[in-house]
Amino acid sequence: MTMMSGAQMLVRTLEDLGVDNLFGYPGGAVLDIYDALLESKKIKHILGRHEQGVAHAADGYARATGKVGVCLVTSGPGATNTVTSIATAYMDSIPLVVITGQVGTPLIGSDAFQEVDTVGITRPIVKHSYLCQSALDIPKFIRQAFFLASSGRPGPVVVDVPKDCVRPSLKFEYPEMKSPVKMRSYNPTKQGHKGQVKRAAKLIADASHPVMLIGGGAQLSGAMDEVRTIAHRFNLPVTSTLMGLGVYPSTDKQFLGMLGMHGTFEANQAMDKADLVFAVGCRFDDRVTNNLSKFCPAAKIVHIDIDPASISKTVVADIPIVGDAKTVLGQFIDAFDEFKLQENAAAMKHWWDQINKWREDNCLDYEKDSKLIQPQEIVEAVYKATNGEAIIATDVGQHQMFTALYYKFNEPRHLLTSGGLGTMGYGFPAAVGAKIGCPDKEVCLFTGDGSFQMNIQELSTCLEFNIPLKIFIFDNSTLGMVRQWQKMFYRGHISSTNLNSNPDFVALAKAYGHEGFRVTDPKDLDSAVKKALSMKDKLVIVDIVCNTDAKVLPMQQMGGSMSDMFLGEE
Repeated sequence: MTMMSGAQMLVRTLEDLGVDNLFGYPGGAVLDIYDALLESKKIKHILGRHEQGVAHAADGYARATGKVGVCLVTSGPGATNTVTSIATAYMDSIPLVVITGQVGTPLIGSDAFQEVDTVGITRPIVKHSYLCQSALDIPKFIRQAFFLASSGRPGPVVVDVPKDCVRPSLKFEYPEMKSPVKMRSYNPTKQGHKGQVKRAAKLIADASHPVMLIGGGAQLSGAMDEVRTIAHRFNLPVTSTLMGLGVYPSTDKQFLGMLGMHGTFEANQAMDKADLVFAVGCRFDDRVTNNLSKFCPAAKIVHIDIDPASISKTVVADIPIVGDAKTVLGQFIDAFDEFKLQENAAAMKHWWDQINKWREDNCLDYEKDSKLIQPQEIVEAVYKATNGEAIIATDVGQHQMFTALYYKFNEPRHLLTSGGLGTMGYGFPAAVGAKIGCPDKEVCLFTGDGSFQMNIQELSTCLEFNIPLKIFIFDNSTLGMVRQWQKMFYRGHISSTNLNSNPDFVALAKAYGHEGFRVTDPKDLDSAVKKALSMKDKLVIVDIVCNTDAKVLPMQQMGGSMSDMFLGEE
């Protein structure tokens, strides 16, 4: 019989669940937990410098490794500082467990020092939340939180732990975990409906203008092999949402590039003219569809998603299939074999001839200016130097879209970016979490001079824990994406987007104990990137002064169809 305090049970439960890295920031309500954490030989605690950064780091760890990310913060402002990070994970369906301290149960509701209703505040942006009432609730709720966060459609779960539940003077028998967690009211569907799968399988084989659309759900379920098998079997054109990049290799001849607002011309044209859209794990958000009333007017929609609420939410599915993407695609392969279905070769040749004509527009061509570094050149230089094998974290803005278009992701879980919420300040702490989870991988951050300053304090975390990231700042002295909209749609009025008082990022890197250098000449770009990557044991900031007036193009015309696009400045 093992007697433990609530704090000790919390640590032991995390150990039992295989947690090896815990991201956190201490405070009064969680001091007993931190005291118990000292006894653990299995969990490494990574002390961040701000709770938003702590939770983003746990998110980045989860995206890069496929494991549940875990963070621990105190009550009140500690909990509220994680709200943006929780919403980021919620929008992108990332498995995250956020453990928050809380005032003692007798004080709840009394406006005690550092008390907030954490469960109430986070309710709209979590998959579930728990408020512990006793020490014995802790192991039960944390086990359930891990199960909920990582199963079905993944997402963040909050466990709020009052201070009196972790008091070291009160000890209880630790309830060992004897069997996997089961919850009678929660049983996600993994297998797709067999009849629907067979109907859809025949539809795919019969289609003359099909497109396979890959979303984040395919990434989260690990459906890479199944996606590639089906695409090759039927010679399908493949496009991807931002969150699906890497599931299908971007260098493959069947890949059309990302679709949507800043998607490629050929991807958006193919979607617009398709007679079948085979959508796997996507939610058809507005950045993908443009005007819903004009979306894929001739297409039958086959939609696979583990979340039934996502199917026909915006785009009505002709054949809806609820289930795990990897499992359902395996069922498709069985159905193809059962009915001996193969590519419609004659129709597909005609379809590919049309797609290749759209490709001739070379929509990703851009004009190199001998005096100014173009943002596209930065992405291409890093891609070349890393052989496309690095994990890339981004912040949000122009550099995010340039990354999606110009860095060729051939493997899943290599792009970490805030898709649904569009969170500036996400990229740096997410890169920290990714490097801790994947220490043998090169991890690079693409960020803007605006985004980087939102969580710049994590430079201190990187020094303390020796996290040798390579940070490439797209330094254009402006909030680039907002400026682009002002130039294009607000008669060129530049309002509050110029960043005229940026710090010296190189001096700042050195002040934090890291390396840094500045690049202003296009001729120096390749050598600077190689130099940074060669410094294996150092965090390096490369401050790259680039064209302020560069625009992310192509770009869909607002209110139009998939194919209504601006292709260039003219």
